[in-house]
Amino acid sequence: MPDPRVAVVGATGAVGRTMIEILEERDFPLSELRLMASARSAGRVVATRWGDVAVEDLSSADPSGIDIALFSAGAGRSREFAQSFVDRGAIVIDNSSAFRMAPEVPLVVAGVNDHAAADNDGIIANPNCTTMTLMMAAGPLHHHAGLARMVAMSYQSVSGAGMTGMDTLWQQTVELGNRREALVQGGWEEGETDPFQRPIAFNVLPMAGTLTDAGHTDEEWKLVNESRKILERDSIEVEPTCVRVPVMVGHGISASMWFDSAVDPETARRVLTDAPGVELWSDERVATPLDSAGQDPVLACRIRPTIGVPGGISLWVVGDNLRKGAALNAVEIAELLI
Repeated sequence: MPDPRVAVVGATGAVGRTMIEILEERDFPLSELRLMASARSAGRVVATRWGDVAVEDLSSADPSGIDIALFSAGAGRSREFAQSFVDRGAIVIDNSSAFRMAPEVPLVVAGVNDHAAADNDGIIANPNCTTMTLMMAAGPLHHHAGLARMVAMSYQSVSGAGMTGMDTLWQQTVELGNRREALVQGGWEEGETDPFQRPIAFNVLPMAGTLTDAGHTDEEWKLVNESRKILERDSIEVEPTCVRVPVMVGHGISASMWFDSAVDPETARRVLTDAPGVELWSDERVATPLDSAGQDPVLACRIRPTIGVPGGISLWVVGDNLRKGAALNAVEIAELLI
């Protein structure tokens, strides 16, 4: 593909803005950049390395001539508009949940299942940002020994709920931070919690996402179904719990994994040392969401043997959910296409 004409759809949101930054940082060889968003943002001018670009109204924009469209505008808009881009010759790389589980749509984590990107009918899906972070470690280990079972607990930052989530945490931190005694002894006032079920500042919510089947949230089912699809193994047993934590950026996952053959920590460290997009940290320098913010690699540490059921390993991974968890992976898929 010659230098492609690229569109960023949802260009004014948190992930869309990060997509533009990453295109610039990686010197992506595009010939034209178009930016699209809702009517509310239409007309806004964004300064880019390719010049000032005016944001177009997605609902009335003509996608003709676009080669690659990076979508991060929500599942509803993806379902409504993605096919019209495909019909006019574009390949859509979609960050929403709209197409992830469609059998004909590849679900790609760059560096884990690159081969899947080539088999597309015009749409390629980005996994959920939590699944993505975990797959950067689970994928190489699966390729080495065959992943059979996994217990995964995620600790998800508020940016997973977009700019509204970050604004809510910031505001609640200011409001509740002035009431230290109430936080210690009770008597605090709940106030506005949207988009979360309960206050998120100085708190932990044992439910990220929306309740669906069997008492699990949609975020938890994504960990189950997307992991199986990415690793191309429907028999993987996954026990998920997704938690929301008062962190701006960076999703962490604590996972215990068992394989077709036993894997010890030394082997796991060797595999992850050679894995693309993974940075192995020592336990003495424990990796945290603050360390992951603004970073491309997923950070891994706390690799240790399982206790109750021997033969597996437990580990901790954390990654910037706006970068590798969304925008960076989309750009990396675009790089695979060209």
